[in-house]
Amino acid sequence: MLSPVKLSPERLDRFARHIVLPEMGGAGQVRLAGGSILLIGAGGVGSPALQYLAAAGIGRIAIADCDTVDASNLQRQTIFTTADIGTRKAEAAANWVRRFDPEITVTGHDMRIDAGTIAPLLDGVDLVLDGSDNFATRLAVSDACVARGVPLTSVAVGRFQGQVANFAGHRADQPCYRCWVGDAFDADDCDTCAEQGVLGAFVGMAASLGAMQAMRILLDGAADLGDPQWGKLHLLDGMKPGMRTINITRDPACRTCGEDAADAPR
Repeated sequence: MLSPVKLSPERLDRFARHIVLPEMGGAGQVRLAGGSILLIGAGGVGSPALQYLAAAGIGRIAIADCDTVDASNLQRQTIFTTADIGTRKAEAAANWVRRFDPEITVTGHDMRIDAGTIAPLLDGVDLVLDGSDNFATRLAVSDACVARGVPLTSVAVGRFQGQVANFAGHRADQPCYRCWVGDAFDADDCDTCAEQGVLGAFVGMAASLGAMQAMRILLDGAADLGDPQWGKLHLLDGMKPGMRTINITRDPACRTCGEDAADAPR
């Protein structure tokens, strides 16, 4: 995790606009280069988030998605083109990263993410950015992150509303995603963003904030972007536009991280 790296002159030039920021500096860029992220979903959230994570120089990126590129995706899934229609999203997304920056180690996982498949993907991962479009997947990812002690950046969008938050439910004083939404949404038949509709540019807005929040986690202690903002839920309103922030508290009765949870930290 967060393996130390040395930036070549070419890499220093590529990330010069980061490095000249006093809040980032060379130490911050080195931290990003040594970081490892698992991206859940290469769709409306995952595509623009992936672009900014790769552009930031994250050293290792894994992408998990079980879907195929469809023409209806192109309205918001910015890494795909007409030529990608019919291809598997995970590998198409990984190929985009390889073309964009060959020095990034990228892996595509063409698989459905659920409670039974997520755990092996968390090995050696510094954080997960979840851009999936349904509650069942988000809850399965959150539960696994708590069990394995992996921080989570959650990005959810529906119509003109977005939610972005960093969670560290494996820490004794922090909530997890389930503390926020509860147990009512574990079923696979809950509404998805595809059924509700969504504006492409607004998804990109939420995804960009998600990428920024993920970088806060990776840079914590190595740069001055502020704290990771654990448990602060940023609510985006694309119609106003506007954003407000609320604090999520840990639910003592949460079955994942609460006082009686089997894997709850003590």
